[in-house]
Amino acid sequence: MLETSGRLLKLLSLLQTPGERSGTDLAERLAVSPRTLRRDVQRLRDLGYPVHATRGTAGYRLGPGGKLPPLLLDDEEAVAVAISLRTGADGSVVGVEEAGLRALTKLEQVLPSRLRHRVNTLHTATVRAGAVPAPAVSAGTLMAIAEACRRHEQLRFEYTSPRRGPGIRSAEPHSLVSFGRHWYLVAWDTDRGDWRTFRVDRLVPRTPAGPRFTPRALPGNDAAAYVARRLSAQTWPVRATVILHESATAVADRVWPGMGVVEPVDEHSCLLHLGADTFRDLAWMITSVDADFTLVDAPPGLAGALRAQATRCLAAVDPTRTPPP
Repeated sequence: MLETSGRLLKLLSLLQTPGERSGTDLAERLAVSPRTLRRDVQRLRDLGYPVHATRGTAGYRLGPGGKLPPLLLDDEEAVAVAISLRTGADGSVVGVEEAGLRALTKLEQVLPSRLRHRVNTLHTATVRAGAVPAPAVSAGTLMAIAEACRRHEQLRFEYTSPRRGPGIRSAEPHSLVSFGRHWYLVAWDTDRGDWRTFRVDRLVPRTPAGPRFTPRALPGNDAAAYVARRLSAQTWPVRATVILHESATAVADRVWPGMGVVEPVDEHSCLLHLGADTFRDLAWMITSVDADFTLVDAPPGLAGALRAQATRCLAAVDPTRTPPP
């Protein structure tokens, strides 16, 4: 009986991998005959697991529904899930913290002592620096928006704009983007006839949902880059665009989130759109990328800030030069 139970668990583990598994492959991995494999598959079905057989290919796959199968994880997967649950419990989505902690407690109870020790060691040795409480977003709101995105249904919602105050908006939702400490909805604003980003913590969906719509092509086909570009353009009082004479791939790790948006041009250059509070900050940010660049769309004050920084750097290595005031 123990041999059969262990074999059923291994069969479930094999069926949890994506795609279809052939009967021959499963039988070989379990070291059983095709007839024994068919009996084991039927035992799983009797226990409530939806194991589907494909005619013609003699393949099997585990379908959705039925009972939740045992989640069989190797050591690295178990540690990764435990760390993710512990980190997610401090997140910004209201309603998932408690569920995450419950799941973490259940997982840690069945972890082998060696793995439980690894997870606890990492947790106790880790300090979160600069953690600022994020605006609360309900899981129900996120699910309502995600469902509207999936079904291509218009959203009607109450939205509190920092400039215009509360109002009713209507939009065709495209994507949800988690950026920094906030969640954003990227959508086509049907009232204004243009693409917009909405802070989800300022949004309250109304029911029922609106009519179906045909999805539009998002500029650049990258929702995360679109949000970053919108935030860079709307938030900072000083903005600029420069050509970096390196590929977007080469400079990607030198541009931190929120600094600006990299737009590929060709294999030797890219555009960097960025913003800052002052021209001096903007000059520092551009030169910190450590790449040759050319000004494309920049305010006049940026050239002066770059000259001042260049003179200051030269004065540091050549005492005969006078630094700028």
